[in-house]
Amino acid sequence: MATRKPVRSKAFKAGLATRKKVLGADYVDNAFKTADPFSRPFQDYATECAWGTVWTRPGLSLRDRSLVTLAQVIALNRPAEIRVHLRGAIRNGISKTELSELCLHSFLYCGGPASLDAFHAISAMLPEIEKLEKAAKKKKR
Repeated sequence: MATRKPVRSKAFKAGLATRKKVLGADYVDNAFKTADPFSRPFQDYATECAWGTVWTRPGLSLRDRSLVTLAQVIALNRPAEIRVHLRGAIRNGISKTELSELCLHSFLYCGGPASLDAFHAISAMLPEIEKLEKAAKKKKR
């Protein structure tokens, strides 16, 4: 029995484009490529609902959404999600100074452990993200 490609909504298509713009096509393509029958519905849902319905709204810029998202995952103390959204923040123009200030500001409102985990996650990932972004820019030329 042949499997059919699912019909994709406008929100899914817009979400896929936004997700690739923010996180990088390589990250998104890999997320779908490595998804299995258990995790694929999550990838589809996140792309359509989070990225296609919320991230595409006109009320906040992608840059602002990245900063807000990082603040929220810092508050939730989710270093793995910090790593995911850090690349998006860099791609959307958030500077190292702003990242440092965000972590320091988070100390006041989220607590020391969450802020410290964020500092560690961001410090560890920045060199790799900068390398990925530099390679992506070279590839576009």
